[in-house]
Amino acid sequence: MIKHFYHFILLLTFTTFVSCDSTLKNDATYFGGKIINPKSKYVLLYSMEKVIDTLFLGEDNKFLGKLENAKEGLYYFIHGNENQYIYLEPQDSLMLRLNTWDFDESLVFAGKGAERNNILIDCFLEDEKENQMFYKFNHLEPIDFHNKADSILKIKEQTFLDYTLKHQEETEGFKKVLKIALSFPIYARIERYPIAHVKYSNKEDFHKFDNSFYTHRKLVNINNDTLMYYPPFSQYVRNFLYNTTYSLGHKPMTSEYSSNFTVDLLKTIDENIKSKDSKNAFLKQTVIGHFYKKSSCNINEKAFDTYFELSTNNKDKDHVRQLLLDSKTLQKGQKIVEFNVNDLNNSSRSIKAISKNKNTFLFFWNPEYVSPVYISSRVNYLSQKFPEIQFIQIRIDGNIKDRIHKLDIKNQYFITSKSSANNFLTSKMPRSIIVNKKGIITNGFASISSKKLHSELKALSKH
Repeated sequence: MIKHFYHFILLLTFTTFVSCDSTLKNDATYFGGKIINPKSKYVLLYSMEKVIDTLFLGEDNKFLGKLENAKEGLYYFIHGNENQYIYLEPQDSLMLRLNTWDFDESLVFAGKGAERNNILIDCFLEDEKENQMFYKFNHLEPIDFHNKADSILKIKEQTFLDYTLKHQEETEGFKKVLKIALSFPIYARIERYPIAHVKYSNKEDFHKFDNSFYTHRKLVNINNDTLMYYPPFSQYVRNFLYNTTYSLGHKPMTSEYSSNFTVDLLKTIDENIKSKDSKNAFLKQTVIGHFYKKSSCNINEKAFDTYFELSTNNKDKDHVRQLLLDSKTLQKGQKIVEFNVNDLNNSSRSIKAISKNKNTFLFFWNPEYVSPVYISSRVNYLSQKFPEIQFIQIRIDGNIKDRIHKLDIKNQYFITSKSSANNFLTSKMPRSIIVNKKGIITNGFASISSKKLHSELKALSKH
C-alpha cells in the first residue's frame, strides 16, 4: 500500500515537473525524478557500458534528462555507489523516486513506462529474498531440490502471464527481458546447485547430472550481447560456464582455482560464447579474477598463455600484460622501494617513513575497479581484526578530494602520474602490498578480497 501511495505522489510530482517546461516534446524520451538523501550531485545514465548522459540534481534534488532518438532496451543509472537497471522505449517519460538510505527497496517509478520498470524492480527484490531460501535448498537431494525450483518457476510463469495479459501493448523486447528477470535467477541456481551441494552436504565429489536435470537449457540462448551486462542474464551465463567446466572432472575449490581448472574454463568460454565481444569480456574477467583469488605474485603461466591464445581483443591483452609485468615487481622477500605519496592536505610523504617499524598493509585503489564503500567496509573489518597492523589506502591517479568516508583520514593518500609508484602500477588495477616492521615485503600482490588474506595478516601480526 505504501509503495502504491508513493507511486501516486510521484505521478503528481511528475505532472508538475514536466508541465513547468513548455519545451518538452512528444517525440523525445525523458528520464528524471527525485533523490532523497543524495550521495552526489548527479545521476549517470548508461547504455551498455557507455555513459550517455550526466543528469545534475537541482536544489530540490530533482533531475531531468532528455534523450533524442532513444532506442528501446535496457539502460542503467548510477547514483553514488549504487545502480539499477531500467527499460526505456521511445517517447517514455519515466520518473523515479528513491531514498539512498534504502536504495532498491524505496525505488518506485511513475509516468509513461513506469509499470514495466516497477515489475522489474519487484523481480529484483524478490530475487534477493529467494537467495536465503535457496541456501537451504542446496542441502536437499537433487530430486527434492529440482521440485522446489520447478514450483517457483511455475509461480514466475504465472506472474509473466498475468502481466502480459493485462499489458498487451508491451513489446516483444520487453517481454523477453521480463521473462529473463523472472526465470533466469532460478536457472542460475540450478546451474549452481551441483557445486553448492558438494559444499553443503560434505560430499567429496562433484556429481555430474544428465541432461534431464538441465531442461531449462533448451529454453536459453546464452549468446546475446545486448543482455550480457544485465545481472540476471550474465549471472546465469557465468554459472553455466563454471558448472560445465566442473563437470569435466574438477573438484570444487574453496578458495583459489587450480591452473588446470582456469585453462578448462577459458576453453569452455571459447566453445560456448559465440559473440566476439562477450567472449573476450568473459575471458578477461576470468583470467584476472582467478589471478586475484591467488592473492600473490605467482601466476599460472599456462592459464595466461591460454588467455592470450583465445582472446582476440588486443587492447584487453595489452592490459593483462601490464598486470603481469606489475606482478613481477616488488615480490616477496624484497625491501619496499622508496616512493612518495600525497596526503589529503597535498603534503608529500615518504612511504618508507610511513611504514617504518610498523607492520603495514598498503592498498592501492582505483574507483574503476573497486568502490569506496567496499573499501571502507573491508578496511574497517580488517583494522578491528588486526589492530597491530596499519592499513594505508592510496588512490591511484588521485587528488585531495579522494577521501573515503568512514575511514581514518590520516591513513589516506594518493599518488599522481609523477609518482615512481606508477612503475609497479602500470595496469592501474588494485594492488595490496604487505610489509613487515623491517620493511620487507611478505606479499607483493595480495588481494583485499581474498580468503587467504586473513591467515597472512594473522601471521604478520604475531611478529
